[in-house]
Parts: sequence; C-alpha cells; structure tokens
Amino acid sequence: MIGAGPNGLAAAIVLARAGRSVAVYEAQDAIGGGCRSDALTLPGFVHDVCSAVHPTALASPFFQSLPLADFGLSWIEPPLMLAHPFDGVTRAGWFGRSLPATAAGFGVDEGAYLRTIGRVATAWPLINDAILGRVGIPRHPVALARFGWQALRSSERLATEWFQTERTRGAFAGIAAHGMLPLDRLPSAAVALVLAALTHATGWPLPRGGAQRIADALGSYLQSLGGVIHTNARVDAIEDLPPSKAILCDLSPRPLLRIAGRLLPDWYAKKLERYRYGMGVFKVDWALDAPIPWSDAEAAGAGTVHLGGTLAEVAASERDAWNGRIAERPFVLLAQPSLFDDTRAPAGQHTVWTYCHVPHGSTEDMRLRIERQIERFAPGFRERVLAWRVTTPADLEQRNPNLVGGDIGMGVTDLRQLFTRPTWRAYRTPRRGLYLCSAATPPGVGVHGMCGYFAAQCALRDVLS
Repeated sequence: MIGAGPNGLAAAIVLARAGRSVAVYEAQDAIGGGCRSDALTLPGFVHDVCSAVHPTALASPFFQSLPLADFGLSWIEPPLMLAHPFDGVTRAGWFGRSLPATAAGFGVDEGAYLRTIGRVATAWPLINDAILGRVGIPRHPVALARFGWQALRSSERLATEWFQTERTRGAFAGIAAHGMLPLDRLPSAAVALVLAALTHATGWPLPRGGAQRIADALGSYLQSLGGVIHTNARVDAIEDLPPSKAILCDLSPRPLLRIAGRLLPDWYAKKLERYRYGMGVFKVDWALDAPIPWSDAEAAGAGTVHLGGTLAEVAASERDAWNGRIAERPFVLLAQPSLFDDTRAPAGQHTVWTYCHVPHGSTEDMRLRIERQIERFAPGFRERVLAWRVTTPADLEQRNPNLVGGDIGMGVTDLRQLFTRPTWRAYRTPRRGLYLCSAATPPGVGVHGMCGYFAAQCALRDVLS
C-alpha cells in the first residue's frame, strides 16, 4: 500500500481482514494524508491540517463496520451542524440534526425544504450505498431516481426554482460550494442535497482531539490485524517495493504517473495526463484568545460556519476561482472545533480553521480577504487573534502531492469527469496487480474510506483470491 491516507488505510484493513499480509508505505512522518493535525500556530493549539468536519465519515458503510471507538476515536456533535450568517437584520440560516426544526427555521421555505433536502435525508438509508458506492446497478433504483430528478441540475437553478427567500437560497449555495464547482454547473445540486441531508441523517461531526484521531484509529486497528506501517518511507518507483501480489496506491493520477508511468501503456498514461484538477484552496488557521464574537447567535453554536452572504455572492466567488480570477469577497468555509472540544486549545482560548477557493495553483495571498469576511459577520475578530498560519495551494501540494495545484478534491467532479474518475477503469490499471484507491476514484472526495474499500475488493477478486 502506497499512502496512509484514510483510503489507503481502509484498503489495507480490508486486505488484512481477509488474512493477507499488508505493508503500508507513507512518505510523511505520520499517517493520515488529509486527516492530519498539528500545532500550526502556537504550542498547545491543535489544528487540522486539511479536513476538519466529517459528514461522510459516520455515513460510511465501511467505517460503520470497524471498531474504531475501541482504538480511541470519538465524535462530537455541535448543537448546530452549520450556520450561514447574512448582513444586517437577516437571521443566519442554520442546519441542525432535527429535520422538522431546521425546515421550520426557514419560514416560508419550510415546505420546499422538506420536499428537497428533507426527501433526501429521509431516503438516505436507501440511497447511501449508491451515493457512497461505485458506479453500478443500485439496490433501490426508485429512491435513487427521485434523488437524481433533483440532483442532476445546477445548485443555482434548484435554489432559485424551489426557494423563495435569499436566506434559504444563500444557505443552500454555501453547502453547494463544497463541491468546488461553479454553482451554475452540473451536478452542483447533488453535492448540496447530499451534504445538507447529512446534517440530519448522520450529522457533521468533529473528531475529538482533531482529524488525526481518525487516521490514528484506522492505523491502530490495522496494526492489531497484523498490518505493518512504515512512515518516512517515500516511494519513488514501483520497482523499489518488495515483491508482492498487489500494489494499491492512495495517489491521484499525477503522482501515480511519477512513480509508475514507465510501467503503464502509453494510452493509459495519456488518459491520466489528461485528468483535470480543479480550483485550489488557500487556508488560514488561527489561534484566538477568546471565541469569535459573532453578531448572530446561531453562528456561535455551529461547528461549521459559511461566510459568503447571498446566493449571488457565493456563486460569483466560486465562478471567479474557477475562471482564474481572485474574488475580493471570497466564500469562506470556517470551523470552530475548540468551542466543543477542550482538547484543541489551552483553557479559554480557541482554534479556528478557514479556507477559501482560489484559481488552480494560485500564488495570491488571501489572508486579509478571509479576515475581512470574518470581520464582516464578527466585528472585533482581529482583536482576538494571537497567531495565524497560512497554507497556500503550493504548500498543500508540497505536503501532499495528491493535491495538485491545491485541489483538495483531487480532481474536477463535473459530469464530464464524475463517472470516469480517473478513467473508465476506476480502481484497476492495465498493469496486473496495480490499483488506484485514492479520492480520484469513485465515490470521490470525503473521509469515508470507500475508495480504498472498493479497490481492495477488486484486488482480492483479481489477484489475491
């Protein structure tokens, strides 16, 4: 196994549970990939290096089958999953675990909320295996068809056709922006519907102690099964690995080509070369001497806060990043885990995790723009800052080569590429025994381990039976 991110560890666990001998090689000094935590600002402050909030983790059928709680993983559910504040007197849009209460909170859009997001949340047990699965025949085609009828459109169109108020439209747009697509593109509505539904179906939880705890629990469980993990073990060429029946790569196409391109047919290598990476991320972590002074009370009770105002403003920010322009008022995704987890910072102090989308590989410094967006909804924020740490798209790629150009989604998820990530072969490559298991394969980005699970199942059928 090359790479000890959640998918690499998931694949290794599948193989170890099947009685196979497994060795994991990780280039960094610790496991986790996108699930890492570190003291990025000041001693005693625990910051998540990449992922922070994990709606797909509790929804993952594979993770549900693992005894991760026995290996130190526990989850925290904030009072509110998400808040989306607005300027002036407009109350924040908010999402809680209760579907009826959340829908009622959107006022005149209550019925529309129940008919869109509510239907997906209610149907989640029937469509979960299709959403977090590989492309194939669904077990519940009728339920999936009902979802697809709404999902296969743009989030901008769904929001304007179904919702009457700017408050509901803006809150829906903020969730859609997680897809790292312009909001007028397909299938951005699918992203919004799924993530919004998960606020009710499984929640948007925070791992106690930081994202590293997810990786540590997976790694400890793997070792209990006899798996071996090597850190500081960079693989520069497939040929350097010990003899094995199967090699699974928790890599996106570009780093796979770097270490294995000469072993792959030209036609396949060219397909990987044409794989499209999307917009990048500019991240800022903050250490504060007090909580963020939100103007809206809902924001103070939410694990995640979206800063971007109206649908039009969020859409403009995402369109700018997609088209290579810098947004002066970027849409900002913010998490405030230390409000609910006292292991993240010294007593009375806090950590804040933020990022915005930028053009692929951008070198623009977005820190002050992000800071102004926070100040817009929380005047006095600057006075509470003890320290900050910037992570540029180049920094992200240097730390994790899978994130080409700062693309934390490991590739564009528009209709052109959604069902062929990274090629029609999905997990298999033309070289027997060589597989891909990263978020560049179905079902895509998210801390759920399903990419690794399906790739390992392929290997077991093909060469390890």
